[in-house]
Order: sequence, then C-alpha cells, then structure tokens
Amino acid sequence: MEINENQVDKEQVPEDTKKNKKVKPTKFEKWFKKMRRIHRFFIKPFYPYKKHGHVENFNDRSYIIVGNHLSVLDVIPAAMSTDKPIHYMAKKELFEKGLSKWFTAKCECIPVNRDGNDVRAIMLSMKYLKSGGIVCIFPEGTRNKTDQLFLPFKSGATALSIKTRTPIIPMVQVTKIKAFKKQHILYGEPFEFTEYYDKKLTSEDIAACDEILRQKLEDMYYEFKATLESKEKKKIKK
Repeated sequence: MEINENQVDKEQVPEDTKKNKKVKPTKFEKWFKKMRRIHRFFIKPFYPYKKHGHVENFNDRSYIIVGNHLSVLDVIPAAMSTDKPIHYMAKKELFEKGLSKWFTAKCECIPVNRDGNDVRAIMLSMKYLKSGGIVCIFPEGTRNKTDQLFLPFKSGATALSIKTRTPIIPMVQVTKIKAFKKQHILYGEPFEFTEYYDKKLTSEDIAACDEILRQKLEDMYYEFKATLESKEKKKIKK
C-alpha cells in the first residue's frame, strides 16, 4: 500500500529522527583536516600567501578547481579554497614508489596518464564529483619551468565539467610560492559551460571549451598581475 507523505502526522515522528544526526567524518576527511592544521601552523608561516577574488571557501557543492602549475606547493592554495577534502589529478608515476606513493594514496589522488587520455581517471573523477566531492586539475599536466605563460593544456577539465554539470573554479598565481616571500593567489567566480549540457560533444566542442578555459585563466593572470604591480608602485611612491 502506498503512503502519502502528507498523510503522516508529523507529531508521531520520533524526536530523534527530527534532529539532524551528526555524520561521522571519514578517514579521508580527517586526513585533510589534519593536513590543514599542519599547513596553518608549520607551512604557511614559511610559505606565506594571500587570497584574492572569491576568498570565501567553496563548500556548498561539488567543484572542479583548475589552475596554472608552477610548483609542487600549488596543491596548498587549492586545498585552502574549501573546507572539504580534495581529489587531485596526478601523474601516475607518483603512485609507484616512495613517499609520493604514500602521500597520493592518503590524499586519494586520481592517477592519470601524461597524455591526458585516461578513461579510468575520468570515470573516477565523475564518481567523486557526483557524490559531492571536489576535484583539482592542473591542465598543463606538469610544472611550468619555461618562460611561457602556460604550457599547452591537456584536454579533460572542460569535458569533465560538462559531463557532470559541475562548475569550474579558476585559480591563478602570478609567481610560484617561495619560502619567506609573500605570494598572491586569485580565485575567480565559478563558471559553467551550460550551453553544452544538452549537446552531444564533438572533439571540436571540447577543443573550443579548452580554449575558453585557457583564455579565462590568461585574462585573470594579466589583470591580476597589473593590479599587483599597480599596488606595488603606490607603495614605492609612499
């Protein structure tokens, strides 16, 4: 027999079911909470940085964080953009041995091939996003040690965003995080490729979206750099 929810007398519902039961944190959540404490007291004093733009933490839903990649410490500003744990996409070589193998396992990172064409990585990312998680992707695929603004982007971030209908958080740093030198991180407003949500994606569509993402990060970079340089000039004049 079907029961209409409206027919249920709310007064007859047990009191303990009315209250929001506290959900016990997972080992993954506990790990990130511990890592954030370590960062706050033992890492940030030596590698200081300031948040700009959308400085409020992104806690309300699943997101894909996308940023330029300058050093191994880039994982820190990504992690500090939310109170939730983050699944980082990382090259599969880091999962093979030593300290990096242990660390990537603890962080539940997503192993990906260097060519960026990894179905398993995409499927695992989709699983995390659909369960409300956050995924971080550095589309350059490796640290940028050149004089170029960005290395060529690997496809994946925009296609993942469209397939899971997940907003992208653009994150930009002008210079890499260095010891005892204050750096600046810019977080943009989340954006989506909604015009592609009900469309069968072609390789041309994905390439177009990748270019839009790259251009957005590039525009953020130059505007942010100009703002920082202007503030620095004003300080010098004073």
